[in-house]
Amino acid sequence: MRKPHQIIERHWQQPQPLFTALLRPLSRLFQTVYRVRRYLYQTGRLKREKLPVPVAVVGNIHAGGTGKTPITAALAAALQARGIKVGIISRGYGRRNSGVHVLTRASTAADAGDEPLMLYRQTGAPTAVGSRRAEAAKALLAAHPHIELLLADDGLQHYALQRDIEIAVFPAADIGRHDLDLLPNGGLREPLSRLHSTDAVVVSGCRGHIDKAYFRPSENIFTSHIENGRIYRLHRPDILLDTGRLKNRRVAAVAGIAKPERFFQSLAAIGITVHETLALPDHAAITPADLPAADIVIITEKDAVKLADFDADNVWVLPVCAIIQPDLAAWVAGRLNLK
Repeated sequence: MRKPHQIIERHWQQPQPLFTALLRPLSRLFQTVYRVRRYLYQTGRLKREKLPVPVAVVGNIHAGGTGKTPITAALAAALQARGIKVGIISRGYGRRNSGVHVLTRASTAADAGDEPLMLYRQTGAPTAVGSRRAEAAKALLAAHPHIELLLADDGLQHYALQRDIEIAVFPAADIGRHDLDLLPNGGLREPLSRLHSTDAVVVSGCRGHIDKAYFRPSENIFTSHIENGRIYRLHRPDILLDTGRLKNRRVAAVAGIAKPERFFQSLAAIGITVHETLALPDHAAITPADLPAADIVIITEKDAVKLADFDADNVWVLPVCAIIQPDLAAWVAGRLNLK
């Protein structure tokens, strides 16, 4: 039996007349609140805080599941490769409290949230979380005054923080759709027209040609796709899984991400036969007790950071990397007159 959120998400992809009739008035109310709030910030009636270093926001207008976090990680790594000292700020969704926390090697997902902790471990970039991004940024800059550029992960709608660049991530699967609606009738946090005011759009899940006319008058359009890395043992990236020895072994896959089916499809694409799958809610707190009994259990990097105190030789992690074209880091650096 489908859960309520699954039913609604299916409606977002395949609109049902009954749901549309019930939910569209609520979406119009949501749109009114959005317009008023945006107007108040644009006209200065609500304060927008300016930071002493440039801020590039990487966000989306969808309610999750666009592939934003791998893009943020790839952008941070590419900027670092250019010699730019990058810091990351985020709300830290799913953590225990809303106060500011500057990440350290001892930080846990409960302290920081799963995605910020994953970004911190993947990139090594100084990272801080807080419900008020400006306060998180100030704490991060105080701890790491060498930072030259802040990446705000998932902060497109956080208008209280002034930004120098806005980068919106948009899924390729939704290109051409003109039935996209705001929450709750649709899966959008902001109207499609919001893309016209961002500085760049990254179309995720795209390997080939895209119809750029769909985004006009937006001009700076990039594409990204995900490539899988080598599966490694939990907490031991130096130990790689020999997939050739999985025959006659029971394999399970667990994913607590926005669209877990993508993870399961990735495993199938690299020739791994999965006998059992477990899809958990996005950001779910995963424990060893949640893992299926299997010879091999493969999880996402996002879920791996939640198992910091657990070790087992049958738990393995599939890393992924976003490939962005053309060079988004070069564009950001040029736009901000950085190195």
